[in-house]
Amino acid sequence: MNTEPSNKLREIFSLFSDKEPTGCKIIDSGHGESDFRHNVIFETASGQKLVIKLSCNSFTTRERVAAMQRLTAEYRDECAYCPRIMTDKSGIFPYVEYEGKKCLALAEEFAPYRILQDRDSETDPETEDIWRAKWELTAKIANRHSDYTTLPSCYVLFEPMCDDDETDEVLEQAHEWKAQADRLDEKFKRQVERIWQLWWDNRKKLGKVYGSLPSCILQADLNSTNILIDDEGKFAGLIDFNLGGREVFINYIMRECFRGDFDEEIRHIQKALSVCSKYYTFSKEEKEYALMIYRCLKPIRKGYEIEQLINKHADDDDFVRCLDRIENALTKDIDFTSYMNGGKVL
Repeated sequence: MNTEPSNKLREIFSLFSDKEPTGCKIIDSGHGESDFRHNVIFETASGQKLVIKLSCNSFTTRERVAAMQRLTAEYRDECAYCPRIMTDKSGIFPYVEYEGKKCLALAEEFAPYRILQDRDSETDPETEDIWRAKWELTAKIANRHSDYTTLPSCYVLFEPMCDDDETDEVLEQAHEWKAQADRLDEKFKRQVERIWQLWWDNRKKLGKVYGSLPSCILQADLNSTNILIDDEGKFAGLIDFNLGGREVFINYIMRECFRGDFDEEIRHIQKALSVCSKYYTFSKEEKEYALMIYRCLKPIRKGYEIEQLINKHADDDDFVRCLDRIENALTKDIDFTSYMNGGKVL
């Protein structure tokens, strides 16, 4: 452990355990002033470790933590390791004063596995076996269609995730794309407006039917810092459920399948759909609206590519290729349905 626990941290630790901590390591996992999160790994004289998470933000509430506690139990039911989430000795998730903030505190088992990000020897640590195992597990959880919380995940569409959000992330990023596209020369204005109208028409159409799609409750953050592997480098389980919640599974699959190239990304989505279809039964509506969801999520993003082209004073041909790729992604017919039937494998 890196440091001697402060008196305040000892006081917080005593809410959850009668043992005496001999050391601790503090990991800052927050994002700015509005999202304060410290994960404190305590160690006792016997060598046992306990993680206490301290959060001050709009999305970490007692209701969400209670849902996380139940969700981790569902993942363990599917034979995947997830750390148990624990209340304090009085049976609640307490609020404590820490670093000048009122933080919600919870205790969590210290995972006996490595995280995927720490894996040696590979630039891209996610092997095919790990990629497949995480989607098979996620599909099994999604197929339960649990409904014990209405709290949305971080990927939610058509509504804010929490009180601090004015809208959903997809709409926010689409407006960021439009702001960058509006910086382009007048000669591109007609195509920019055409793309923007295509996107809006699709979003409005999707908004009318999105509520009919089945939902589930998921961990909702499959990045390499949250995937656990055993000593042989095989998938072992997941950690960090704080962004989890109610979700439409097809939305989640497409959001987690991210690649820079449109065609490569489509193949990646199709492959994920095929793997998931062995453990999750896609509804008629999910199959029917999959393309609409893709067009809402993928073609228009934050506008990084346009911004980069502007900043490097790119040629007109580069802007034309960029806009043509986006317009093509908003209009071409893409086969997702047959992969959702389990009939195709990439």
